[in-house]
Amino acid sequence: MKPTELAWRELLAAPERRGLPAEAEIRRQLVHAIEDGRLQPHSRLPSSRRLAALLGVARVTVLEVYQRLVEEGYLTARERSGVFVAPLNRPEAGPEGLAAATDPARPFWSGRFAVRPAEFLNIAKPRDWQRYPYPFLFGQLDPALFPTGPWREAVKATSSVAAIQSWSADMIDEDDPALVEQLCRQVLPRRAVWARPAEVMITLGAQQALYLVTRLLLGPGIVAGVEDPGYPDLRHMARMQAGALRLLSVDAEGAVPDAAMAACQVALLTPGHQCPTSTVMPSTRRRDILRLARQRDMLLVEDDYDADLFAEGEAVPPLKSLDTEGRVIYVGSLSKVLAPGLRLGFVVAPPPVIEQLRALRRLIHRHPPSNNQRAMAGFIALGHYRGHLRRLGEALAERAALMDSLLPRHLPGCRWRCGAGASSAWVEGPPGLDSRALAGALAARGVLIEPGDVFFDDPAMGRSCFRLGWTAIRTDKIHGGLAILADAITLHSSSS
Repeated sequence: MKPTELAWRELLAAPERRGLPAEAEIRRQLVHAIEDGRLQPHSRLPSSRRLAALLGVARVTVLEVYQRLVEEGYLTARERSGVFVAPLNRPEAGPEGLAAATDPARPFWSGRFAVRPAEFLNIAKPRDWQRYPYPFLFGQLDPALFPTGPWREAVKATSSVAAIQSWSADMIDEDDPALVEQLCRQVLPRRAVWARPAEVMITLGAQQALYLVTRLLLGPGIVAGVEDPGYPDLRHMARMQAGALRLLSVDAEGAVPDAAMAACQVALLTPGHQCPTSTVMPSTRRRDILRLARQRDMLLVEDDYDADLFAEGEAVPPLKSLDTEGRVIYVGSLSKVLAPGLRLGFVVAPPPVIEQLRALRRLIHRHPPSNNQRAMAGFIALGHYRGHLRRLGEALAERAALMDSLLPRHLPGCRWRCGAGASSAWVEGPPGLDSRALAGALAARGVLIEPGDVFFDDPAMGRSCFRLGWTAIRTDKIHGGLAILADAITLHSSSS
């Protein structure tokens, strides 16, 4: 093989390696090589026939690549001479002293931060979790469960010229009316929540909704209550904003309406599936909390992050559906059951609250991307959302049943909780177990679990606990993963 042919093979890897169409992948790699200087201006490219042979693709594919990059200004075609890299206008290099002036090791910033969120203890999941054969993670979704065909149909419907003109404008502080309509018509009634469009705002996932709500309601002099154990990000949000923080006890029925809760002006709760224990709060406890809220003039923030994992009609009515005074701000997610990367959530609250939240959201980024909103609206309106929930529910119910049958066999020395409709189990290991050390040892064997210390305000309280989720792991991998987990717990228990 000629050296030049080897160089081209190394420059342009196999087109299928990213899962893109061959034309798109070759074009992407050529643009990359030109932008980072590996292909210099005026360099001649191989003929379409030669490059097609080198890469094992059709000649028409290479011709299309060259034509598109000529149109974009990356290449130039010279008659009877071939195709060449076009010269690009690039800025001059920066001053030689720039690197020293911006050295991150300099102490300039050490005393300038009003808060230090990077030092918070957070839930950590490997970005490459899909390469692990046994990912017992919550909040990630097995790619095989994503409704690829229906989603493509919904996206295609938003890609016509008329549709693009409809959603591509700056909405300022408004949302896509089509998505709000579908929320009010289909999604919220399924959760026993009825709302008008003026009571709904779309957010970048439930996470942003919680941040906006805590920013709006909490401040100096405000006492906020958070569940302990509870969602660590929400605890961090409350601690940054509130004047004082109360840790709310959690028992077998969820958050306890005791003296600690009575001392709060705002309580942040997960009654649907308590995070992280997955406990479902019964109706009697929910009514007790609403009664306490009326007596103490308290506001309640209900994070119903995975409500759609319940089979239709089986969920306990949320606090919002029982609220007759407008004390409950309801936060939900659409991406939790579809794709975490979609980042679509919502808030349901009285119109005066929504008005303030919209103004606050505008200061950050105006509104979530309208194309995603419109695609989700079409996905729901075409009936795909309901169908997806049915299929997802069946798949997760199968995995939950398998977990129920296998946990007693593999983890006899542990206790666990798993609420109805939950997609994770909260496990309390044997005394002396260090779940963080356990998680590290398991990761080396391809098993991912979530250490429990991060869910407690005092991490030592959750040292022996961990969470096992089954939305990300394939059904046929559960048995093998639990066997490895059981072996690791036995090894760690015997060595402690």
